Amino acid sequence: MTDASASGGADLDFEHVPDTDQSFENALAKARAGDRLTVADGVELMTTGTDREGIDPVRKEQVLEAADRRRAEMVGDDVTFVANLNNNVTTACNTGCLFCNFKNTAHQFESDHEGDHTGFTKTPAESRAVVEDALDTGIYEVTSVSGLHPAFVLNEEHREILDSYDDPYAEVDYKPPAAYDTDPGTYVEQMRAMSVGGAHLHSMTPEEAYHARRGTDWSYEAVYRELKAAGLASVPGTAAEILVPEVRDVICPGKIGTDEWVEGMEGAMAAGLDATATIMYGHVENEAHRVMHLKVIRDLQDRTGGITEFVPLSFVHRNTPLYERGLVTEGASDAEDELMVAVARLFLDNVDNVQSSWVKFGDAKSLKLLNCGANDFMGTILSEEITKRAGGDYGEFRSFDDYVEMVSAIGRPPVERSTDYRQRRRLDPDDGPHGPMLGPRADGTPMVARPEDDGGEPAPADD
Repeated sequence: MTDASASGGADLDFEHVPDTDQSFENALAKARAGDRLTVADGVELMTTGTDREGIDPVRKEQVLEAADRRRAEMVGDDVTFVANLNNNVTTACNTGCLFCNFKNTAHQFESDHEGDHTGFTKTPAESRAVVEDALDTGIYEVTSVSGLHPAFVLNEEHREILDSYDDPYAEVDYKPPAAYDTDPGTYVEQMRAMSVGGAHLHSMTPEEAYHARRGTDWSYEAVYRELKAAGLASVPGTAAEILVPEVRDVICPGKIGTDEWVEGMEGAMAAGLDATATIMYGHVENEAHRVMHLKVIRDLQDRTGGITEFVPLSFVHRNTPLYERGLVTEGASDAEDELMVAVARLFLDNVDNVQSSWVKFGDAKSLKLLNCGANDFMGTILSEEITKRAGGDYGEFRSFDDYVEMVSAIGRPPVERSTDYRQRRRLDPDDGPHGPMLGPRADGTPMVARPEDDGGEPAPADD
């Protein structure tokens, strides 16, 4: 193995490399027995053995089989999915992460800026209208992950605090709404707008919570409690990328660090909010970094018990600064994707649900990953943009009939679920057409006509 990721890229001199004193055979035996794995065990499984170069196909299948067995033992054969909408509020952001092509530098949104850009900012009223329309289709989860717009604040008290700085833009990344074409309002206003009509609002990553408390001494718990009172129901554990400082120093030096991310997640759970957890892999990191990341997640879950699912996100490299600057040449291989899901299932012995992302992987590979340890298949995603803007090929709308057809094809039961997994409804493949039933306005009606039925195209993605 090299010091850079097996997916290719720059030769970076990392302290942490995939080199252990453990053997693959011992690590596999522990995984099969259900013993708690060490980081060294995880590295051996992720690499299919550090005693040889490359991924060994026979050993890989042994890891995948162990993970699939563990999945069956932990959660059974059901493949779950949710009826959801993505409503990202703004692409304005000054963080400058090198893996991102979703955001636009914030000065482009200022009223006196003369150039064009492809970004957007929505007012709270516009966000409310998007959700209201989607509720009529039967969705019940609204996912919202947005850029860190300089005018975005928690509430009016927060705005007054930031206004009091001598140089707010330089010191706390703040400019008043009057400087911009569109005012995003406050986080509290956006939460109230998007939680309308009984929708479950899944929003406010630790990075966004940091933005909502910048320039103050407020705790994450206090911020999340106010957001919860405004309608926030659960938190996406994105902005995690790789939770190892030497990797974050390369790909996102302007972003919150590992300790801050963990503190934000703990604050959300202390406020009574469930959270997901993610990893974004396949760029400059190596297998040791991936397993170290899993250890951070497992330790966090040991302390809190609030993580409902783990979501591996394979890096989409095209159109990103990492690719344009030559730091990466490609994303993760198919084998790396399979091993990431499998080792996550085996290592995270305290997280029930592992997701396979058809937005990232497409249909064929995402279905394969359901046999590598994953049990959740995302959601309908009526609007999605992040992956698309980075050059991803997938991310279109997925109907319930699509889910039933694909999941049934691999011999697994398709199951509609709520965001928190506490409500479930198994769908009968022979009793279609299928639509959501768990939403406040859902009655089983198909959400959108299938393209082959009406000659139209799926709803555009927003990822």
